[in-house]
Amino acid sequence: MGIFSALLGNAGTVSQDELVKKYGQLLIDSEEIELGFKLIRDTFIFTNKRLILVEIQGLTGSKIEYKSISYKSISRFSVETAGTFDLEAELKIWVSSELLPSIVKPFNKSVNVYDVQKVLAHHVLK
Repeated sequence: MGIFSALLGNAGTVSQDELVKKYGQLLIDSEEIELGFKLIRDTFIFTNKRLILVEIQGLTGSKIEYKSISYKSISRFSVETAGTFDLEAELKIWVSSELLPSIVKPFNKSVNVYDVQKVLAHHVLK
């Protein structure tokens, strides 16, 4: 992920090996990481069982919140592609029957938002 994208808060792809090394202890038996992204200090991980949001809190970053969202609780989602002069795409996820999206994440152009949409569709539309 480029420094410019990081400063703007756009997410960039993280390798599966790096995610397993850092967050493997969060996974249950038979759970595998399919896709992951880093957004400045936070990370979100799509597994074959759920979506895991890792949110670093505080100035020192010593407090970490791990949110686990089952795919069956996601009621809808949207992916907005980046335009010609737009530097980011955006992912929105609604959990249960909420009116506003519970999760809104920007992506830089290096992330294929169609891959993100495909992973969500695969799990949510089962």
